[in-house]
Amino acid sequence: MFFDPMYFLFIIPGLILAGFASWKTKSTFNKYSEIASSSRVTGAQAARMLLDNAGVHDVSIEQVGGFLSDHYDPSHKVLRLSPDVYGSHSLSAIGVACHEAGHAMQHADGYIWLNMRSAMVPMVNIGSNFSYIVMLAGMLLHSQMFVLLGIGMFSLAVLFSIVTLPVEWDASARAKKLMVRAGIVGDREASGAGAVLNAAFLTYLAAAVSSVMTLLYYLWRAGLLGGRDD
Repeated sequence: MFFDPMYFLFIIPGLILAGFASWKTKSTFNKYSEIASSSRVTGAQAARMLLDNAGVHDVSIEQVGGFLSDHYDPSHKVLRLSPDVYGSHSLSAIGVACHEAGHAMQHADGYIWLNMRSAMVPMVNIGSNFSYIVMLAGMLLHSQMFVLLGIGMFSLAVLFSIVTLPVEWDASARAKKLMVRAGIVGDREASGAGAVLNAAFLTYLAAAVSSVMTLLYYLWRAGLLGGRDD
């Protein structure tokens, strides 16, 4: 498997999309990080405003290290923002912060796709960590059962990446609408903040495409898509 040229034919589309998405996200974030919002609201303040307007008062906001390490932790109800987002007045910071606030609002609303993704995390962690080992063991032992078991475990990670797409899209949609309604950005500024979120969504789309293509390769290799099963 590790020296199979067909493997690269399957994963190249995902790698190309992932590379483009990474470049697009960083370049778009950097572009709009140079443009401050007219409201002079920071990312942390913008997130707080959205949450308060939505009646979500039990979520705390704190700063964490790292570049674009922003995320919402539903288990502790904490919205964590990177330094480039937490205290910045830029359109990029506001867009990212409001997106993460969108996740907190999803949690408060019981958004089904977020609940599904959260419930999958334990199984996905196990599956992604051991699927390759199980598949490799199946190949070395010439055990089709082990290979199929490994593929099944990897399929959980693929499903997780697909379920993530509506979660991320909805969070961005909420942010784009509510940041204007709350007066955080004007209509023109909203397009810049929205561009950052659109670029970021590409990274999740690229991850989903890459995982699906990798799964298709494993299925092909196992002979389930007309490929070889050696």
